[in-house]
Amino acid sequence: MDEFRIGFTETETKPEYYGEIRARTTTSADLYIYGDIVSRRPWYSSEENAQKSDAQWPSKVRDLLAQIKDVTQLNIYINSGGGVCFAGMAIYNMLARHKAHKTVYVDGLAASMASIIALAGDKVVIPANAWMMIHQPWTICWGNATDIEKEIAALRSIEEGMLAVYMAKAKPGVTKEAILKMMVDETWMTGEEAAKYFNVETTTASNAAAWLESEHYGQYKNAPREFIESAAKPAPQTQDVPQPPPGPKLATAKDRLKLKLTTGGKRT
Repeated sequence: MDEFRIGFTETETKPEYYGEIRARTTTSADLYIYGDIVSRRPWYSSEENAQKSDAQWPSKVRDLLAQIKDVTQLNIYINSGGGVCFAGMAIYNMLARHKAHKTVYVDGLAASMASIIALAGDKVVIPANAWMMIHQPWTICWGNATDIEKEIAALRSIEEGMLAVYMAKAKPGVTKEAILKMMVDETWMTGEEAAKYFNVETTTASNAAAWLESEHYGQYKNAPREFIESAAKPAPQTQDVPQPPPGPKLATAKDRLKLKLTTGGKRT
């Protein structure tokens, strides 16, 4: 839940799914947000390797936007399984503050906090074969009743913040209660379905690369069969990128909690 791949290039060519700034001119830039949303640069990654990472974190986006602060048109391409709530909201706010007119294109998936980031666009385009997913925020906690009540209150507060973003882009007649139910149900939408609820545009199926590796697939309960089949396709061939140290593949939040309990992990 902790990473984000953004780079900046003018002469170098990298695989498209890495995510980067492309086609920068004095008035416009293309920003690719591909990969999971994390809080900070992975501890195992150097600054150089971090630029090749598929993870995205707020300070990385902040520094990148500082380089293109004067453009008047910003095209943002998204393919992300989501990630950390506070990190995603910070990225959303930074993009929303940028003075450029922002057009967001969902190339494959805008799930969880990536759906929040996508709605920072003045114009949002979701092709018929791309997906948007919204759900309630969740966490892992343990402790006494007071500890758990505090966590519940925090989750409700985060949920209200997410609802505010969704309602700001909701179509007339769509109620807060309807959006909340969609979040409770973990709702997956194609571009055409999303356009029924939000002020987004849909297009015919896109040929944009939609392959995406994410930590979160095993944590989502309602991922549609078509998306799972697409996500299961082999990754495109690319240059060697340093990999993180080997660790357990944890399919669910329950598995993560078991690992923390068995290893003496501390509550965060």
